[in-house]
Amino acid sequence: MSSITSGVGIIRWFEEIGIEDIPLVGGKNASLGEMYRELAPKGIRVPNGFAVTVEAFREFLRAAQLDVQLRDIFRDLDTHDLENLRRRGGQARQAILEASFPSELKSAITKAYDQLCATSHDQVDVAVRSSATAEDLPDASFAGQQETYLNVQGHHALLDACKRCYASLFTDRAISYRADKGFDHFKIGLSIGVQRMVRSDLASSGVMFSIDTETGFRDAVLINASYGLGENIVQGVVIPDEYYVFKPTLKLGYRPILQKILGSKEFKLVYDIGGGKMVKNVPVPPDDRARFAISDDDILTLARWACVIEDHYGAKRGRPQPMDMEWAKDGRTGELFILQARPETVQSRKDHDTIEVYRLKQRGRVLVTGRSVGEKIASGQVRMIKSAQYLQQLKDGEVLVTDKTDPDWEPIMKKAAAIVTNRGGRTCHAAIVSRELGLPAVVGTEKGTEVLRDGQIVTVSVAEGDVGVVYEGQLAYEVDRISLKGLERPRTKVMMNVGNPEEAFSLSFIPNDGVGLARQEFIISTSIKIHPLALLNYQRLDDAALKAEIDRIAVGYSDKPKFFVDKLAEGVAMIAAAFYPKDVIVRLSDFKSNEYADLIGGRRYEPAEENPMLGFRGASRYYSPRYKAGFALECQAMKKVREEMGLTNVKLMIPFCRTVEEGRLVLEEMEQHGLKRGEQGLEIYVMCELPSNVVLAGAFAEVFDGFSIGSNDLTQLVLGVDRDSEIVAHLFDERNPAVKAMIASVIRVAKAKGKKIGICGQAPSDYPDFAEFLVEQGIDSISLNPDAVIKITAAILELERRCGAERDRIGSRVMEKSVTAR
Repeated sequence: MSSITSGVGIIRWFEEIGIEDIPLVGGKNASLGEMYRELAPKGIRVPNGFAVTVEAFREFLRAAQLDVQLRDIFRDLDTHDLENLRRRGGQARQAILEASFPSELKSAITKAYDQLCATSHDQVDVAVRSSATAEDLPDASFAGQQETYLNVQGHHALLDACKRCYASLFTDRAISYRADKGFDHFKIGLSIGVQRMVRSDLASSGVMFSIDTETGFRDAVLINASYGLGENIVQGVVIPDEYYVFKPTLKLGYRPILQKILGSKEFKLVYDIGGGKMVKNVPVPPDDRARFAISDDDILTLARWACVIEDHYGAKRGRPQPMDMEWAKDGRTGELFILQARPETVQSRKDHDTIEVYRLKQRGRVLVTGRSVGEKIASGQVRMIKSAQYLQQLKDGEVLVTDKTDPDWEPIMKKAAAIVTNRGGRTCHAAIVSRELGLPAVVGTEKGTEVLRDGQIVTVSVAEGDVGVVYEGQLAYEVDRISLKGLERPRTKVMMNVGNPEEAFSLSFIPNDGVGLARQEFIISTSIKIHPLALLNYQRLDDAALKAEIDRIAVGYSDKPKFFVDKLAEGVAMIAAAFYPKDVIVRLSDFKSNEYADLIGGRRYEPAEENPMLGFRGASRYYSPRYKAGFALECQAMKKVREEMGLTNVKLMIPFCRTVEEGRLVLEEMEQHGLKRGEQGLEIYVMCELPSNVVLAGAFAEVFDGFSIGSNDLTQLVLGVDRDSEIVAHLFDERNPAVKAMIASVIRVAKAKGKKIGICGQAPSDYPDFAEFLVEQGIDSISLNPDAVIKITAAILELERRCGAERDRIGSRVMEKSVTAR
């Protein structure tokens, strides 16, 4: 299509514009044209449409003498006075809505619409979107500041929607946002995008980012999805599904869906055929709510498109450019489309040379939980706001608690210490604004307004992973600000102990050499919660209440064992992806029998042992007829992580392996389930935590690729001290000469056999002198708790410098003696 002759300077089709045309058609339309023109050959679908140019907007203002009238309205504007802001904004919008379109503008818009309809038998339904010249910029998104109108049909409805878009340039929120960002109200122009609707009211839609919105981790695509038109996600009406995809191995052809979290998706926005409104919300049936809104193939397609879009805009700008995108699926054709793409403007602009780590110093009673936004902690008095008309009640430093927010709330949200909402996911309005303002927010609590009370003192913590928590009372917390500039890497590898997948992306920014211990137990106890044998025997269970509890947790899974495999794989994959391509050593499950019994359904399958610490745990379970079917699920999960997701940086580790023969039996069991040592680079280590592992280290070295010293259990068993007994706790010390002798011995043997050896116990995190002892013995790696990494790294660097200086001095003396002898 070409420009309409009578509308030259007024209409531009998407195929005629690109990102360089922001002054002509605004940020949103310029980006749509760029994708329609440049990315369609790469397989990305963008619905066709046209832009009404900024010049048309300015001509409209001039023709109706609105430019003079608006300047007069805003002469004494005060955006910090809410009543003043409301009055001025209302006057501006009313003036625009009462003005008439110039005949040439009206004719150009309707002719372009007719041309868009020419390929259809009926009038085309379109989305009418505002596109400002100061919008979708790398340093200010202006997202949600102007209006969008959906399911618009016919000349009259189209012209009305266009005028309302013009008026939305002067909504209270848009005026306030521009003032805060330092933009001149009268230097900003508005273009309108008229775009074919995608019938996502019959399918699904959502938002995606090519960067993690909370941590700034750049190797993941975050996708939100719900049923119906996409406005519900942005407006926080629903809690959407959430999916993470890992970009590096996706680009290699793997299927790395790292995580899938089911959202409640209570409502969907659909066409209101024949009604007074253009769209309406309807409830989603329970069965649909219990399913993911899109398939795995759709998730992967969207993630690939996100990578292509990010790479394209990055090349345009000459630097990496994370993107914020909207997508939709057409329910009639099954096709996916990209509706918008703009630069992400929060995480991509952060300075990661310095990291802030917020940490609670005490715990309180948990009041509500939801999805976390940000990584901070804040305390304050609850201020319950039921609707926008009560916004003036919010005082500086209070915790704003409400059902949901929308762009009309923005002028006042900056006063809050934190934000808590019943509804919404991590791409809803409350989440987007909280990130821009640097506020902690907990969204999607479902019952925050029921549980929390006006005036109550609470602490809002989003520093503990993906789950945000509102605690009762004012809790003490601390903030560590760590500079990473110029930090050297020691010769000894400094790795991390990581158990919680939700913290992995954030922890990856701490300088490290990988993960020396990724524990499965946390994933099983928090994400799965059910004993694997209860899932395997689900059909034969005779306890209706137990089956109902399993159904509630494993919702959407008719194949119950698959729930265990998927959730364990997702948890490990999040950690492996965060540190990719560095080694991530995953210890297979090491629950004791009493801990397994505490899992749902576990008491049916676990023995009652007098001393579980020395009983049925670790390697002995894996080949035992009592448990090996459960171990098979673990193996399937690890195979999925390595082979389906391509995360071959995962190494596996066997805990509590008492004998060499037991080690061989475990390897045989793993091989039966597709995990063969040496295939596709798979390395399998053994925990060195028993005296037998040290005494027979040479023999164990023939079976495994390396050792990881578990100093807690090794100390317990060398000294004969129950580490859980308060009475003899004073005798438990990893620095005891007997323990150190055992550690020095196994390091020597491992070195002699050419095997890797590290340590993943608590001791080096607690005692810098113990870490120095390990370095002196020549250990390959030390794995630490995250909060100890920087401190111990510095200590190791200093020790290595001292050792290097000492070697240089010894070398100099030897050289001097040699010269003297000559």
